[in-house]
Amino acid sequence: MEIYLDANATTPVLPQARDAAMAAMAEDFGNPSSIHSTGLKARALMDGVRARARRVLGAGTGSLLFLSGATEGIQTAVLSALSALRHAPARPDLLLYGATEHKAVPEAIRHWNALLGLNLQVLAIPVDRDGRHDLAWLREHAPRAGLVCTMAANNETGVISDLDGIEAALAGSPALWMVDGVQALGKLPLRLAERRIDYAPFSGHKLYAPKGIGLLYVRDGVPFTPLLAGGGQEGSLRSGTENMSGIAALGAVLAALEDGRTFRDHATLVAFRDHLADALQHAFPGLVFNAPPELSLPTTLSFAVPGISSKLLLDLFDAAELRVSGGSACSAAKAAPSYVLEAMGLPAWQTASAVRLSFGPVADQAFIDEACARIRICGESLRESCLDPTAPGQALPADGLTRFIVDGACCYLLADAVSRRAVVVDPLPELTERLAQWLLCQDYALAAVLDTHSHGDHASSAPALRAAVQQPRGDADDLGWPRGADAIALGAQVLTRLAVPGHTQDSTAYLLRDPQGLRLAFVGDTVMPGALGRSDFEQSAPQQYGASLRRLAQTVGLHALLLPGHDYDDRFASTLAVESVAQPLLGDVLSGRVNDAAFAAAKAVLEQGLALTEYQTVACGARVDSGCALVASELSLAALTQMTRQHPGLLLVDVREPYEQRLGQAPELGVTVQREAVALSGLPNALARWTALPAETPVVFFCRSGNRSAQAARALRRLGHEQAWSLSGGLALWPRLAVAADAAFAI
Repeated sequence: MEIYLDANATTPVLPQARDAAMAAMAEDFGNPSSIHSTGLKARALMDGVRARARRVLGAGTGSLLFLSGATEGIQTAVLSALSALRHAPARPDLLLYGATEHKAVPEAIRHWNALLGLNLQVLAIPVDRDGRHDLAWLREHAPRAGLVCTMAANNETGVISDLDGIEAALAGSPALWMVDGVQALGKLPLRLAERRIDYAPFSGHKLYAPKGIGLLYVRDGVPFTPLLAGGGQEGSLRSGTENMSGIAALGAVLAALEDGRTFRDHATLVAFRDHLADALQHAFPGLVFNAPPELSLPTTLSFAVPGISSKLLLDLFDAAELRVSGGSACSAAKAAPSYVLEAMGLPAWQTASAVRLSFGPVADQAFIDEACARIRICGESLRESCLDPTAPGQALPADGLTRFIVDGACCYLLADAVSRRAVVVDPLPELTERLAQWLLCQDYALAAVLDTHSHGDHASSAPALRAAVQQPRGDADDLGWPRGADAIALGAQVLTRLAVPGHTQDSTAYLLRDPQGLRLAFVGDTVMPGALGRSDFEQSAPQQYGASLRRLAQTVGLHALLLPGHDYDDRFASTLAVESVAQPLLGDVLSGRVNDAAFAAAKAVLEQGLALTEYQTVACGARVDSGCALVASELSLAALTQMTRQHPGLLLVDVREPYEQRLGQAPELGVTVQREAVALSGLPNALARWTALPAETPVVFFCRSGNRSAQAARALRRLGHEQAWSLSGGLALWPRLAVAADAAFAI
């Protein structure tokens, strides 16, 4: 059973709200604008829900409009306020919004400010480190403001705004005041009529009503301009036939708020939050909370763990079937730091690593206990994987190759569980702490830190890594190779080196062999997937490039796996055979059709971007269609099931990381298939073996969402195994055991 901890994004629908919606569709389905009995019944239902909302919100004589949700409510409020400003005798020159507002607010302000031709200055109200508005700043700017927008409680951090302090700061200001009440509904007493709040939007799906229904409070007497004109519904304030099933469902939620039995009280919710906070701190000892709990909603925790990215934590939690968020659900798909935490002045690592945990006010003790248990298991999995820098834990011995990538640059960690020795190839400064943590946690000796070439734009981070693990360099050359050594042994595996000048004068390939022969080669930027490494740097050796490539081919052959120093489009590895087809220039120099001088000249033309030539690189790889794109490689679950019947030898590969795999395996397919677990970061360990499979053997990759498995499938296809597939949607769309909806409702 999943544990849903992303209630600030949305909630399931309350059982009684579902029943009310179904009844409205089946029985009270009339149009409330009709004057016959069926319409009058619908009108009575709608009026009853509006009256209940008025009591719950303390709306007094203000208007309450039913609309589609908070975004429409925000748009309507902003349009109303700004339309009034066009005719103001003394037009204010500022439009203000809280720096931590939901993006819907500043976007609406900018949109209508431009569309109405006001062109007023739009400013963000600063917040302090606790996430609360700077009231002194607001007091200073309020006299010039025409509209001020703040939120009752923040959707990312849960920080509760000081509405009384904001109201005091607005004393004497002509500004209209909009308060986003979305996260406050059912959690805070807003007392709308007791404050000078002019507009307040609400959204039903944040509190157990369906999506598509919301409310907008408009204080009696304030300016109003309809966003939607038409049939004159909602007293001509919002045209369009009302969403009666949504209104009925929202009414059931409001009734539950009034009855006092369905929703937990404030003290209980605080206790639940404290239990979750304790579990998080136990699981991740270095964890920091991004906002003070005493100033936040009792249902929200925002936190970050030093040295652990939010993506890693999200994958980890999801594997344990804990559904959390990296921040606002509306921006979670964008790989960017939290603007909310940036506005609060938190450090960069914190803004980039934020995770939000939020539960709804119908949660019970059993739900919280289960969530806490799974959180603790997540911490154990991180420690077993040597990923928690603050708690070494009991690590499981690691073996094989791990690839790291930062902005397209690749770094490789080669570990041997028998000798407990490791080699790092092409270290990156961004990974120094992580690699050091791993080595110390695993208690592996650092046999060498190797660079494949000298870097023109930065010094090698090898000295920093050796210092971090307190291991002296010893007698090694400039690239880290031990002087006088012909090879570096890691148990049964042996590394040797091969000079391949061209990209730089000191470019070196490192060849990894085991008892079965050559496994792979680390080639740096000598042969990048889809492109030859540049040779126009000051330290390059363009005249030696052709001979170096032929020497590499003679040593490793055309089909050995080559691991690059840069990989901008997730190819992971390549071979000289594949690259010779993709890059005719490479094929020509390897075959001897062009000599070294002609090769250097042709390459110089390409590098200078002077013209497209017959040697233009084909970026998609060897097997491409006319659109320069690989054939689609996604399978639905139904197609996978059918394929297992047609191909009993099908191989199903889990490419999630080990810390995820430890927390949950994929459900059974109902048929017996071969299974492997090869993390995406360790994909090069198995690529050569998979390309050696019979051509008709399907290899199907899966992960949590389908993104990583798609990368793996494309990588294997580029290497020649056309029966490589990705499970579309990943485990997120894998059918789960059916359970009664009401029994699984405690969220």
